[in-house]
Amino acid sequence: MRVRDVNKVELVKQKAIELLVEVGFEGFTMNKLARACGISVATLYIYYKDKDDLIFKIGIEEVHRMGAIMLEDFDSESSFAEGLRQQWKNRAKCVLENPLTAQMIEQLRSSTYQEKIFETFGEIFKEPLGKFMHNAIERGEIAAMPLEAYWSVAFGPLYSLLRFHTEGKTLSGKPFVLTDEVLWSAFDLVLKGLKK
Repeated sequence: MRVRDVNKVELVKQKAIELLVEVGFEGFTMNKLARACGISVATLYIYYKDKDDLIFKIGIEEVHRMGAIMLEDFDSESSFAEGLRQQWKNRAKCVLENPLTAQMIEQLRSSTYQEKIFETFGEIFKEPLGKFMHNAIERGEIAAMPLEAYWSVAFGPLYSLLRFHTEGKTLSGKPFVLTDEVLWSAFDLVLKGLKK
C-alpha cells in the first residue's frame, strides 16, 4: 500500500471544498476531483473509501477546525456581553477568513450528511456554550429561553450580515461590504434585545 502524502491530502481537501461549493454534491465526482488535483482517481482511494467517505471526513475535519476558531479566547465564565462579543468576533473571523469552507458547511446543513456532521458541531459547543448560557441566566443577565430562540436572536443577524458580505450585495441587490461599524452596531442591538 502506498504511503499518504500530507501535501497531497491537503491539496485534495482544498480542491474538494472548492469543487463541492462550485458544483454541489450532485455534480461532485471523484473523477472531477482527481482532474482538479492533477492526480489519478486511484490516488483518491488511498485516502478515502468513496465519495461519501470523502465528503463526510472532510466535513467533520472542517467542522472541528471551524469550531476551534469559534471558541478561540472564549471563556464560559465571562459576562454575557463579553462572551457574546467574543463569539461574534470569532464567528465573523471564521466565515470571513474561510468563505469556501463556510459555504460548504452551509451546503452540508441541507444535505443527507447533515445529521452526522452537525452532531459534531453540537458536541463541540455543548459544554462551553451550555455553561456560558447557564452562568448568564444564573447571574440574571438574560432570561431563560429555548436554545433555538436564543441562537436565532444571538446569531441570526450576524450570519445574515456575513451572507450579504460573502455575496457582495444586500437583499435588494445593492453592493455590500461588512464593516466593523455595521457589525458592532448590529451586535449592540442584539445584546440590548437579549439582556434583561
